[in-house]
Amino acid sequence: MCGIAGIFNRKSKRGVEAPVLHNMVNSLFHRGPDEDGFYIKDNIGLGQRRLSIIDLSTGTQPIFNERKDICVVFNGEIYNYIELRDDLRKKGHRFYTTGDTEVIVHLYEEYGNDFLRFLNGQFAIALRDEKNKKLLLARDRVGIRPLFYSILDDGTFLFGSEMKALFCHPGVNPGIDPTGLGQVFTLWVNVPPRTVFKNICELPPGHFMTVTPGSVETGSYWKLRYPGEKEYEDRPLAYYTERLKELIHDAVTLRLRADVPVAAYLSGGIDSSVITALIKKYHNNDLITFSVAFDDAAYDERSYQEEMVRFLDTDHRMVEADYKKIGDAFGDVVRFAEKPMIRTAPSPLYILSGLVRENGIKVVLTGEGADEVFGGYNIFKEDKIRRFWAESPGSTVRPRLLLPLYPYISRDPRTDRFWQGFFKKGLEDTGNKYYSHLIRWNNTSRIKGYFNDAYSEGFDEAGIFQELDRYIDPDILKWHPLCRAQYLEKTLFMSGYLLSSQGDRMMMGHSVEGRFPFLDHNVIEFANTIPPKYKIKVLNEKYILKKAYEDMLPQRVVQRDKQPYRAPIYQCFVGRDNLAAGMLKRDTIETYGYFNPDAVERLLLKFSQGDGKNVSARDDMALVGIVSLQLLHHHFLD
Repeated sequence: MCGIAGIFNRKSKRGVEAPVLHNMVNSLFHRGPDEDGFYIKDNIGLGQRRLSIIDLSTGTQPIFNERKDICVVFNGEIYNYIELRDDLRKKGHRFYTTGDTEVIVHLYEEYGNDFLRFLNGQFAIALRDEKNKKLLLARDRVGIRPLFYSILDDGTFLFGSEMKALFCHPGVNPGIDPTGLGQVFTLWVNVPPRTVFKNICELPPGHFMTVTPGSVETGSYWKLRYPGEKEYEDRPLAYYTERLKELIHDAVTLRLRADVPVAAYLSGGIDSSVITALIKKYHNNDLITFSVAFDDAAYDERSYQEEMVRFLDTDHRMVEADYKKIGDAFGDVVRFAEKPMIRTAPSPLYILSGLVRENGIKVVLTGEGADEVFGGYNIFKEDKIRRFWAESPGSTVRPRLLLPLYPYISRDPRTDRFWQGFFKKGLEDTGNKYYSHLIRWNNTSRIKGYFNDAYSEGFDEAGIFQELDRYIDPDILKWHPLCRAQYLEKTLFMSGYLLSSQGDRMMMGHSVEGRFPFLDHNVIEFANTIPPKYKIKVLNEKYILKKAYEDMLPQRVVQRDKQPYRAPIYQCFVGRDNLAAGMLKRDTIETYGYFNPDAVERLLLKFSQGDGKNVSARDDMALVGIVSLQLLHHHFLD
């Protein structure tokens, strides 16, 4: 795992200034503390910080082809590099390293831009084709590894693994984009290529970009696809479980390829338990595992973690996250995430990756992605129930199925009537392609009420959905409703939040690489063909995953109720003495100029009265949104 950055003065022959490129790359030191490498030739410069995991002795980047006219810097892993290297050798290519990076240049020589379809991995690639004066950027299929770019007024093209690298270039003046903010405080994420910063863009997952002196063009090499709603094959459950087990086994095996020790996260849920059990059974009997627990029982899953540790006999290490630790870490969380957020959930994961690094581990496998791929979230069951309710809108029985989905929302007494009114909004609009997510998005949008009038005028509410419409697959309404909801989660929330703010950024903040077997593209593509009835059976989520691995895990873990990963919020900031809490001071609110200070004070008063008993989930989200945007300004604009 690494961090990459580069400069291409594509409109001129002006040479790249080495100190500027070095500053950009050094801002990514946390992504690769082991070594750096640079390629500077005339008007182009590429750089990399390396976290050495595969080919420790000869894997220094940049990596070149035989003629030295193609070079690459690369962030990530190509898991099938051994098989690709063998095929390329048969075609006459010669290798001078033993790692995965070199296959990229030879694949490009052999297949041109089409080489990307051969890669099984997680990556952000920058390749220079000197003969054709071309820079090629590419990002993995589901957006596990980040990649950002900016085009300056003089045509200069910049790229980096994180936006902070671009900010090191003197031609970039960071500024918050109100439209980008509007997206985050509605959709939870930005719609690529937009980010929350002006003139800073994100390369979408599954896309590549070719940059030449005369053009900048973007293309797609992979898309999420589902069968038509009536086009699923009529096969028994056993067929799908057996094939699924084969693919997941292969995905785990490939992701254990490393020249350093590999550990695993063990959260106590079925997803990480499956991955850990497979590693333990087939690959590594001395497996080290890690988990985060909470001193607040409402969020704690340690009893399940401890049961899995006993069951699998792993060498386990655990860190407990309390209110103070979560609040203290949140300033760093925003600095690494580079975006506002409405949850504190990334903070415990940042603390957890610190424990991993303290134990000398660079690589962990996790169960990330299973909820999106196999239908594990409450939002999928909520969508199913609301559609059932919409068939008889006047029913008073059908909406009661919704109440058990969110038992953790309990601070403010909620009557059945309130919940029915909440979930009934837009109930009969089942033909809307965003039906599954509109309640979430409308609820999140309430945060915008805390902005001052002058700033909120910059929000473009219509523009949010115009950009979203352009980004979303036009075939979405041809799919089963569950697949539509899964698609939105995978395409937006997974890459824009789960894999960035909770995944890559929190791990790389402590120089740890995360690997995600459930996000192997072969697993995803096959899972997309599984009939929805095998993903959610009645209201039993991830049914096929449970059936596939019920013999490998304790029944208490397999059959446990779904507990979404969350973290406490207001207790981490209100009344605390940390950087994040300092962002709520009235003079700081007034100085930064985003929020109405009176509205913020009323919100804080609500938290401080009655020990938070009158606080809603919406209030918590607003608090995190305010704190995180203030922190973003503090780190990058103040």
